[in-house]
Amino acid sequence: MKYSVDKSKKEKLYMQLYYSLREDITRGAYPYGSKLPSKRLLAEEAEVSVISVMHAYDILSDEGYIEPREKSGYYVVFRERDFSSAAPARGGYTEVARTKPEGEGSGYSFPYATLARTMRKVISERGELLLERSPNEGVYALRDEISRYLARSCGIAAPPERIIIGAGAEYLYDLVLLLLGRTRIYGIEYPSYEKIEQVYRANGVKTDRLPLLPDGIDASALARSPATVLHVTPFNSYPSHYTASASKRRLYLSWAEERDGYIIEDNYDSELTPSKKHEDTLFSMSDRVVYVNTFSRTVSPSLRVGYAILPERLEKAFHEKLGFYSCAVPTFEQYVLCELIAGGLFERHINRVRRSKRREQK
Repeated sequence: MKYSVDKSKKEKLYMQLYYSLREDITRGAYPYGSKLPSKRLLAEEAEVSVISVMHAYDILSDEGYIEPREKSGYYVVFRERDFSSAAPARGGYTEVARTKPEGEGSGYSFPYATLARTMRKVISERGELLLERSPNEGVYALRDEISRYLARSCGIAAPPERIIIGAGAEYLYDLVLLLLGRTRIYGIEYPSYEKIEQVYRANGVKTDRLPLLPDGIDASALARSPATVLHVTPFNSYPSHYTASASKRRLYLSWAEERDGYIIEDNYDSELTPSKKHEDTLFSMSDRVVYVNTFSRTVSPSLRVGYAILPERLEKAFHEKLGFYSCAVPTFEQYVLCELIAGGLFERHINRVRRSKRREQK
């Protein structure tokens, strides 16, 4: 199979290879179990370095499309039939002790001096504006910066109007639950971060625990579940630290379509991946996904700031039903985050942590 890259494009050569290979894998040109060309052979064919090929293969491996086998090469582990809700189970799982999520106050903290300097700048430049009440959805400037950041960092196209700022993940879970309704059954990963289930129980909502395997929720359990909303942490499920494979993520999407249901994509910790490319988000692939993330891990757990992104189909319903809810995040904290993102400080920190994690893996 002939692969080529366009060296006149701004896009990295390894990313061009990655997209071409991913397309061939998903359309079946490389079926499940087949071996990909060697790194040297593909490098010669595409007229790129072996390192570029290695980066492309690493990303495909990170995302669950292929897997490396020692002294043998790279093999495809993506298969279309995994989308079927009749897919067989792939073994059991191990119960993991439940403690608080790692990273709250961990070694990857945002530099205090940078944060303090930014706070002083915001106080100096924003002045009395900081005393004004925040709009219900959150300060527009912050929502606009989040929108731009997500577009360039992980391919999420979401206008500021569909981004809602909230005081942490639990507050946002409550809002989404009120939007989708208490009469639904909510499917949750098992084991999962205990606060997720606690929020649903506190609201009197029925949940269905779905066994979690190393590649995501057990397909047969998902098929049997009466749930119509699925709450998942596909990048790094706590406390198991499992990541949903590309096949399993697509299964979630087809499940939601078949059930006329919704998915709550809880992407805690997703930015701090050592991978050279972020996982494709469920939100970017479907209009049945509500995306939730926070700055607790990336900036500080003391900043109780998170955001939810609504799919277009839910935007009007949210504003009609819940638009009166006041934003519980202080205006000052919102402008601090806005300045961190707009000035590139946030992304530089993210990139520094990711480089550090890659070095640790070597």
